[in-house]
Amino acid sequence: MNWKIISTETILKDQWINVRSDECRLPNGNILKPFYVLEYPDFVNALAITTDGKVILNREYRHGTQAIKLELPSGTVDAGETPVDAMRRELLEETGYVFEEIVLTSKVSPNPANHTNFAYSFLATGGVKVAEQKLDVSELIENVLVTLDEFKLKLLNNEFDNAMHIASAYYGLNRLNL
Repeated sequence: MNWKIISTETILKDQWINVRSDECRLPNGNILKPFYVLEYPDFVNALAITTDGKVILNREYRHGTQAIKLELPSGTVDAGETPVDAMRRELLEETGYVFEEIVLTSKVSPNPANHTNFAYSFLATGGVKVAEQKLDVSELIENVLVTLDEFKLKLLNNEFDNAMHIASAYYGLNRLNL
């Protein structure tokens, strides 16, 4: 069932995305050209819970949908960085919190049809505020702390629309047996 790549051409390459056009031979002999593949870096997100049981959420503008969204803390995995180290770094940068425990709850593909990256989800517990946010130039993030019950209600009321964050939330709640 595997496709054979006959040729590939890079269409766009920068720090955030590589777009390539593949010419592929399918198992039935058909040729598919072009087939676009999007190469993104892996990314991470976490259901992050403080020592007093509050869930840390980020309120942030998302240009793709041109709307302000409520999401889990998240970010990309830098070159040479493990997903858990990326998560630890992102949590500190975006929230100012460090966590007693950070456990992988899932590794999912955002779109296996034509994306090459994975999303790593974590459950971070025992969060303590140790610093102020240290945001990237493109980030304007307001942290919002809610109780676990408030978080579950927001999730059930469809107040989140980032599919990878929704999956992470359910995996994290499952890990907590909630």
